Amino acid sequence: MSMTFKLNQRRQESKSPPIITYANNEWDQAAPSGKFRDTVVISMNQLTSNQQKVAIETHGCKLNQADSQALAREFSAAGFQVVGLHEQVDIFVLNSCTVTHVADRKARHSLRSARRKNPDATIVATGCYAERNPTELMEISEIDIVMGNGSKRAIVQRLVDSLELPIVPCATGEDIDVIPLSLNRNRAMVKIQEGCDQVCAYCIVPKVRGREKSVPVATIIEQITAYQDAGFHEVVLTGTQLGSYGFDLEGESIASLIRHVLNRTRISRIRVSSLQPQDITSDLLELWDNPRLCPHFHLPLQSGSDNILSQMRRRYTASQYSQSVDAIRNRVQDVAITADVIVGFPGETDDDFEHTFRVCQHSEFADIHVFPYSTRPGTSAAYLPDSVASEVKNARSSSLLQWAEIAAKLFREQHIGSTRSVLWEKRVNGGDGQSWTGLTDNYLRVTTVSSENLGNEITQAHLFELDGKTLRADTKLA
Repeated sequence: MSMTFKLNQRRQESKSPPIITYANNEWDQAAPSGKFRDTVVISMNQLTSNQQKVAIETHGCKLNQADSQALAREFSAAGFQVVGLHEQVDIFVLNSCTVTHVADRKARHSLRSARRKNPDATIVATGCYAERNPTELMEISEIDIVMGNGSKRAIVQRLVDSLELPIVPCATGEDIDVIPLSLNRNRAMVKIQEGCDQVCAYCIVPKVRGREKSVPVATIIEQITAYQDAGFHEVVLTGTQLGSYGFDLEGESIASLIRHVLNRTRISRIRVSSLQPQDITSDLLELWDNPRLCPHFHLPLQSGSDNILSQMRRRYTASQYSQSVDAIRNRVQDVAITADVIVGFPGETDDDFEHTFRVCQHSEFADIHVFPYSTRPGTSAAYLPDSVASEVKNARSSSLLQWAEIAAKLFREQHIGSTRSVLWEKRVNGGDGQSWTGLTDNYLRVTTVSSENLGNEITQAHLFELDGKTLRADTKLA
């Protein structure tokens, strides 16, 4: 195992004890994804007791959110106190995204900001950016620890072991709340699989998340039951390629897993984070007859041009995508369908973009995430010719976003006068101090005024007015 060493100049300049960092960048030739094995940088700091305060900031996808929730539970079980990002902390952990260069920039900004707010804390960078380019992060003086996705679940133990902390779980003899009170108890992310074998031309995820692997059904049921018993009302089934779930488990699939969850848990709401167009089958859609399944589908489009879809190595055509959207609408009442779109992929012409625009219009999305194409080193698309000029990408993004705003407004307006289930999340600032915000089952943001404590309650809400991007509602406790 090769080790490298460096001194943290920030601590030297502040006359604090120097930090020695250890970097293990041993390449795992056996890993098909070509990712770092146990990518880790360990640093020494002044942590000396249990109840050290830890804050975890999460960027990117729901899979990262699931990982952060798991990490928070592990910190709590080890005797640390998990707190909100606004508090002074002893340890700050950033669970990073690296899907675009903008995500990388956001990660660096957050890590440096955390150092300014917490000058004596241990600053930890983990997640996909830390997996893709740990060396780059190691060079940032504000960061003390870098651990990639392969080591994410070892962060707590590595801190305890390497820093020789006298952490004694359950020191008082009381039971530990392994889901910290500081976490949002409304909605839990449950990872059902990780990794991706599809290797789309533009995507770095296979290199930072590895090959596809399904979480056993029993483990998923156990996690959902724990969240349910802890007071959560909604779980989001998340992963990189949910439709591939069960390929490595005998007799299992995404449809069979959802049946297991419906039959073996009592959780009020089950949301599926993202599916591919080719995953949509009549057998799967039949499950949405159960009202516990939220009528919300996130169906990445990326492009409406068959030429560009082929260049991207996506596994569907524009026509097949539209057929999947139609199948969902025909089966699931009041459904919200959201999508991702990439504009300005190498070689995208005005005609290609026009095809994308038409597919979006046909699909009547409730919302769209529009991404100007960003080159990711290590992907095959980085070597494609015919790059699209930045001003063209920006113009196409602006055009699509303007239409998306109109479509989203129409979707919200269609629900004025209806009554929907709302999971109320938290109190929001208001002149009366009694305003609450939450999400409907079909992912509409709603506010209401109530003198009752609606936090973490599910109510029926009558939607009566659109206020910007939010629907106002009257409530009645269920």
